[in-house]
Amino acid sequence: MTTVRLNSADPVSIDTDALIVGFRPGEDGPVPASGADSLDAAFDGKLAASLGAVGFSGKPGELAKLPAFGAIAAPLLVAVGLGDSPGPEDLRRAAGAAVRALAGTSRAVLALPAGTPGEAEAVVLGGLLGAYSYSRYRTNGEQKAPVAELTVVTGQSDEVAQRASVLAESVSLVRDLVNTPPSDLWPARFAELAEQAGGKAGLSVEVLDDKQLKDGGYGGIVGVGQGSVNPPRLVRLAYSHPEAAKTLAFVGKGITFDSGGLSLKPSASMDWMKSDMGGAAAVLGAVIGIARLGLPVNAVGYLCLAENLPSGTAQRPSDVIHSYSGKTVEVLDTDAEGRLVLMDGIARAAEDGPDLIVDVATLTGAQIVALGWRTAGVMSNDDAVRELVVEAAGEAGEGAWGMPLPEELRKGLDSPIADIANLQPERWGSMLAAGIFLKEFVPQGVRWAHIDMAGPAFNKGEPYGYIPKGGTGAFTRTLIGLAERHASI
Repeated sequence: MTTVRLNSADPVSIDTDALIVGFRPGEDGPVPASGADSLDAAFDGKLAASLGAVGFSGKPGELAKLPAFGAIAAPLLVAVGLGDSPGPEDLRRAAGAAVRALAGTSRAVLALPAGTPGEAEAVVLGGLLGAYSYSRYRTNGEQKAPVAELTVVTGQSDEVAQRASVLAESVSLVRDLVNTPPSDLWPARFAELAEQAGGKAGLSVEVLDDKQLKDGGYGGIVGVGQGSVNPPRLVRLAYSHPEAAKTLAFVGKGITFDSGGLSLKPSASMDWMKSDMGGAAAVLGAVIGIARLGLPVNAVGYLCLAENLPSGTAQRPSDVIHSYSGKTVEVLDTDAEGRLVLMDGIARAAEDGPDLIVDVATLTGAQIVALGWRTAGVMSNDDAVRELVVEAAGEAGEGAWGMPLPEELRKGLDSPIADIANLQPERWGSMLAAGIFLKEFVPQGVRWAHIDMAGPAFNKGEPYGYIPKGGTGAFTRTLIGLAERHASI
């Protein structure tokens, strides 16, 4: 794990392997941003020309490495572009990209703008998230180790680094879980890991096995998991604070592998379905983070865990299942399984009397079609709640867009033999129809939001900013942010 410390010394004199400095575009070339004002003098005013010669201008996303030739204590200078008016997310991304580019380097100093607590936290968090590496299955030793020690130049207190470290560790836990192959993360194993991590954080943890789920009437979770030799689980995590006035309930989709069941996916759509438990992982990471931060709010998390596989015992299209809420559901497509486990989790979460329920899930491919790989869709039965979630995501730097729940789409979920069908016959608006389906299981008067993060949870492309290839840990920080907002109410 990368360690971090704060230091208010002049960055050009700090003994380290690499110095990371932010730059803004200037009329005569890039200029150092605040945090490294002494840098240009150390290079006799020639730094802008040197960076310009390699095509660096200071725009966001740019990165250049230059040998220092003894001008500063570090042998290597790393320049990262911040743009004209960098905000917290610009700082997080710049720090993350620079630290990731220094893999194989032992020590690095981040001398980015960090004059306020928010800026300092953004730099620390971005650096730690950029240092993330998943090497559990590497045996050839070719992968470079992440930066081991980060020093952030700032005059802020250690509390800033402590909070950022908690957030980074929660996100890293989620990334690890999402990156774990399904052969090593079946529902019971996920539940076991949740018990261990939750117990260490001081959470109360309850796990229902397949028999208890069946006896308890959790027909959705049981139905989805009945085709696998690895039976389903429901994990309940709870954190309470003696000064809490609000209770939040988070419900996460935890399909440890999704083949589509008997409605089998094409192979090209299946190879990354180990990530279909990203919602449950985010809930686990968020509740642990809330507990470690000691927020004065009560938080309950439900991990709805199942493996969706075809077999002679798998549920069939046209089966009718009995949900935990008592409503019956006709299963028209076994690949629309996430909403089936969530409907049970949402109904159970409502029994905790929360002020807000938020479910988070890699739910529909339609989310990717509509909003792309980096922006989640947010739906709610309350306009103010929807905007609250979108704002919290924006503060965390996690892309989210508020979406409607059009009443006319409800008719497409009508079933001739059950209370509701799990899929509408038409493709159009299917992300919204999935949200409308889930809304049916939210009791009257309960505030609820749904986050569809099918794309943001897993980065199939190249790394960018502080986001690695593979599991991203998306919306863990958004959920923690929602808890912070309710703790201040």
